[in-house]
Amino acid sequence: MDTIVNWFNDNQGLLIEFGIKLVVALLIIFIGKFISKLISRGVSKVMAHKKVDDAVISFIANLVFGIAFTITIIVAISHLGFNTSSLVAIVGAAGLAVGLALQGSLSNFASGVLIISFRPFKSGDFIEVSGTSGIVEEILIFSTKLRTPDNKTVIIPNGAITSGTITNYSTKPTRRIDLVIGVSYDADLQQTKTILTDIINSDERVLKDHDNTVAVSELADSSVNFVVRPWVNSGDYWPTYFDLMERIKMALDEAGIEIPYPQMSLHMNHGDKNEA
Repeated sequence: MDTIVNWFNDNQGLLIEFGIKLVVALLIIFIGKFISKLISRGVSKVMAHKKVDDAVISFIANLVFGIAFTITIIVAISHLGFNTSSLVAIVGAAGLAVGLALQGSLSNFASGVLIISFRPFKSGDFIEVSGTSGIVEEILIFSTKLRTPDNKTVIIPNGAITSGTITNYSTKPTRRIDLVIGVSYDADLQQTKTILTDIINSDERVLKDHDNTVAVSELADSSVNFVVRPWVNSGDYWPTYFDLMERIKMALDEAGIEIPYPQMSLHMNHGDKNEA
C-alpha cells in the first residue's frame, strides 16, 4: 500500500497533467461530435434543397458524420500524447479492405446517386433497362425496383442500369405505333391503303394533328408490306395497338384481301424426255 501511495506522490504532477489532457480530450470529443452533427445536418439540408432522394440523403449524412467523428476521435487520442500514426494506418487499411470487399456495392451506390441526381427516370415511369421492361416502383440506394406488365417485381442493381442503355417510354406525352401489314401481291394496293387509312382515322385515340402514315414499305418475298404508323397518347399505346391489329385483320378479311403465309415457288427442270 505504501508503495502505491509513494508512486502517486512521486508522479502527482504527471497525473494532474494527464487528468487535464483527459478532460480536454473529452471536451474535444464532445465538441467534435456536436460539430459533426452540424456538418451532417448541413449536408442533409443542401441535398434536400436539391430534391435528392431521402434514402441517399440519409446515407450520405451518416457517412459524413462518421468521417467527421472519426477524425475527432483521432485528434482527441493524439492530444493525450499517444502516437496516432499507427491508428491512422490501421483505419486506412481497414477502409481500403472494406472498400475492396464492397466494390460492387459502392459502384451500385454511386450509380444510384447518379440516377437520382440526373433523373433519367423517376418513380412511375415505364422503362426498359438490362433487358427488362416495367414501371419504376422505387429507386433505392443500391438497386431499382420495377413492376413488370405481368405484375412481377424485378430488382436491378443500379450499376447495371447506368452501364447500359435506358429506354424511358414515359418522358414524352405521345408515342407512334409501328405496324407492318403484309398483303398478297394480287391485292388492290389502293383499296388496301384506303381500308388501313379509314381504320386509323376512325379511332378516336389516334391523334389527327400528327403525321399518321400508311404506305407501302417493302415488296417482300411473299407479300407486299404496308407500314401503318399512327400517333397516340402514351397511355393509349397498348390498347390502341391491340385494337388496331384486330380491326385490320377483320377489315381485310371482309374485303377479301389475303394476308399470305410465307411461301416459296419451286420450279423443276426435268430435261428433255427424248434424250437417250
